[in-house]
Amino acid sequence: MGGDPEARLSVVFALHPRLSAGTFALEDLDLCAALLKDDSRWPWLILVPRIDGAREWHDLDVVQVEALACEIAAASQAIADLDGVAKVNVGALGNQVEQLHVHIVGRWPGDPAWPDPVWGKTGKIAYAPDEAAALAARIGLRLRE
Repeated sequence: MGGDPEARLSVVFALHPRLSAGTFALEDLDLCAALLKDDSRWPWLILVPRIDGAREWHDLDVVQVEALACEIAAASQAIADLDGVAKVNVGALGNQVEQLHVHIVGRWPGDPAWPDPVWGKTGKIAYAPDEAAALAARIGLRLRE
């Protein structure tokens, strides 16, 4: 299987409403839509492969899996480079939203969930619009490098 991942993207791709609610669109990468989760407690990206019907990693072909791995690595590095981030958590759960998506979360000792997982923590703190825009621009710049 070879080829350009861009050529395999679904023309009927639609972002799940639960993923679009509570996120800011960041960048369209070669394979994924990159989103910033609207919770200022952690720098948190969500990558969503633009492949219609993809629910699991094994729904992707070899070229798409490779592209996803590269985009996860780039997003993880962008998060790791932010001030104060000591650890980057990466997870693809899909228990509440079936559309394949990958969470990339910056963590540090003493963060609001440390050392536990961030999932299920109540009390979301939305970004102020200028804060979200500044962080999105900073991360977006790193993702375009």
